Amino acid sequence: MSNKSEVADRLLTDARKRTAKAENPTLAKAALVVGIIAVLVSWISLAGWVFGATAIGLAVPGARGTTVKRRAMIAIGLGWAALVIATFFFTLNLALR
Repeated sequence: MSNKSEVADRLLTDARKRTAKAENPTLAKAALVVGIIAVLVSWISLAGWVFGATAIGLAVPGARGTTVKRRAMIAIGLGWAALVIATFFFTLNLALR
């Protein structure tokens, strides 16, 4: 009976390690910081595009974890907002020339 318990405990421990490894909050936190920077510099078109795309690129893998999903989704929204604002200012710049 104790043999089954040891195997189950080992499998449970391995599963918890894999889950903790998959839910690394660092990627989502970095995406959120880059997303905030992207929105702040999005009036410069090229910077807005680069930082916005980077925020989205970091947030998509970060959204896989259940504990940091909300933070990653906010970063994706900020990245998209930066892309839209940067495109607006790019077209405004072209129209005023």
